[in-house]
Amino acid sequence: MGLGRPGTPVDVAPDVRRLLAPNPSPFTGPGTNTYLVGQGGLAVIDPGPDNPAHLEAILQAIRPQQRITHILVTHAHLDHSPLARPLSEITGAPVFAYGDAHSGRSEIMQQLAAVSDLGGGEGTDLHFIPDHVVPDGALLSGDRWQMRALWTPGHFGNHLCFDLNGIIFTGDLVMGWSSSLVSPPDGDLTDFMSSCEKLKSMKTDVFLPGHGPAVTDPQDRLAWLIAHRNAREASLLDALTTQSATAEQLAALIYNDTPSHLLPAATRNVLAHLIDLTGKKKVAPVGPLHAEAIFQRLLEF
Repeated sequence: MGLGRPGTPVDVAPDVRRLLAPNPSPFTGPGTNTYLVGQGGLAVIDPGPDNPAHLEAILQAIRPQQRITHILVTHAHLDHSPLARPLSEITGAPVFAYGDAHSGRSEIMQQLAAVSDLGGGEGTDLHFIPDHVVPDGALLSGDRWQMRALWTPGHFGNHLCFDLNGIIFTGDLVMGWSSSLVSPPDGDLTDFMSSCEKLKSMKTDVFLPGHGPAVTDPQDRLAWLIAHRNAREASLLDALTTQSATAEQLAALIYNDTPSHLLPAATRNVLAHLIDLTGKKKVAPVGPLHAEAIFQRLLEF
C-alpha cells in the first residue's frame, strides 16, 4: 500500500488512517506521517510540522460525527510536534507526551550537556509543552480505542511509542526505509539499544513509523537495527586500534559510501557511539569529552 499524496487520508489498519505531511527531505523521507485513530472520538498521533496546509488536511479528514479528543506526540522534533498546539486550540483536545523537549535525557547526557559542547539540538521543538505528561506504561483510552504508552528514548529523550493491541506507532525509533539519527545530547545510543530490545521483547504485529511505509516484519527489522549498530561499533573499535581520531574523522572513514551532505548526520551517530563506548570503558576521550574530542581505544585485559 502506498503512502498516498500529502493531505489524502489512507487506511492503514482498522480504524487507523494516515495523513502524509508535505515535508519530504533526506531526513524525513516522503514526509511526516500523522495518524488518526478511532471511530467517533479520534486520537491524532504526531500532528506534524508547522504547516497550514497540513493542519487543514487534518481538520478536513474528520468525518461527520467524529471529533478529535486526544493529541499524542511521539517526540518534540519540529517535524512531529509543532502543530499540536494549533490543533489543540481549534479542537479543544489536550496534548499528551512524555514531557517537554528536555525531558527524558539520561543522567550522563544531562551531565555532558551541562559541562561540554556536544553540539546537536537539530530540529528540536524548544517551545513544546504538553497538557498532560504521560509516563512509561500509561494507558490512554478514547472512544473504542486504548493505547499503552511506551517510553522509548534513544532517538530523542522524550520519545514515546504507542501500542494499539500489537500495532505500534514507533515515531522515529524504528523505520523501514532508514535507521534513526542519534544525536547527543537528545539522542543516546545506550538508550536507543535498550528501547529496541524493549520492543523486541513485545508481541508486535506491525510498526507504523513516523516516516515511510508500515514495517510489516517488525521483529526482523529490530534484529537488523541492533545488528547494524553492533556492526558500526565493531568498525569504530577496529578503526581506533591503529589511530586516535575525532568523530568527524571516523565518520568519513566508516561511512565511506555516504553522500557528503549526509556526513554531518553520520558524525552525530558516531559521536553517540563513542559516548556509549566511553561508558563501556572501551574508548576514552583525550581530555574532556566534547563534539570535537579525539578518542582513543582502551586496552582490554
